This record gives sequence, structure tokens and C-alpha cells, in this order.
Amino acid sequence: MAIGEFCNRDVVFATREMSLPEVAQLMREYHVGDLVVVDEVGGKRAPVGVVTDRDIVIEIIAKSLNLDEFSVGDIMAPQLVSVQETEGVFETIRLMRTKAIRRIPVLNSEGGLAGIVSADDILELLAEEMTELAKVAPRGQEREAKLRT
Repeated sequence: MAIGEFCNRDVVFATREMSLPEVAQLMREYHVGDLVVVDEVGGKRAPVGVVTDRDIVIEIIAKSLNLDEFSVGDIMAPQLVSVQETEGVFETIRLMRTKAIRRIPVLNSEGGLAGIVSADDILELLAEEMTELAKVAPRGQEREAKLRT
């Protein structure tokens, strides 16, 4: 299954220039722990990074720095890790594990932002699939019992 088939397409995003209080407000309003940072180029959103609530806490608050003196571009991860929407679930899991990340932006064929997927999203998908798989054996046994009577 391609990751683009079930990624969250309602992505809350920020720009590099946004202030940290603005970003924190967006996170609070939309109940998310991260925002994809985009550059708007020709009317399209090109992902350039991710900023998390943890970034704000570790990089600014824990150091007793003034939130108003920094923008998203100052604290976002310097290198974007992303996945194409055609990539498989297993390959996405492998990349997330290798890069030690819990959320990953999903890009369309033009490199634009298509969605985002989290480790929790993948766990939910796999749990549903395992539940369906667990139903196979009992049904097979029921079918076999009916054929023998």
C-alpha cells in the first residue's frame, strides 16, 4: 500500500518567518505537536522543514531565551526528511526508524506537500490489518467444519 493512500492530507503548516508564539498558537488550535515548514513558490507549498513543540521547548524555553526573538526558520530541523506519496508503508517505516523520526511529510510527484504521516497513524493501520488477519483462521475452521457435516 502506498503511504499516500492513508496519510493525513489536512496538514497544518508554517513558514520560516513565523514567530514561535504564532506557531505555538497554531499547534494549540489544531491539537498538533508539529508543523511542516513550507516555502510558497508559485502558489505551491514546498516543504523545507518541520518544527515541533519539542523544538520550541528544548531550543528556546529550556535555555530561558526570549520566544519573540526567534522565528521558525531559526529552530527548525536543518534537513527535511520526507517521503514520496507512492512509497510503500514498509519503506516509510524503515526510513522513519533509520532517521529516528515519528512524523514525516509526504510529497507529491512535483515535490509539493501532499500530506503527513505519523508513527501513530501507521500503528493504527497495521493494527486494523492485523485484526482482519486474525479473523482468517477461525473462519477457515468454520468453513471446514460445515463442509464435513
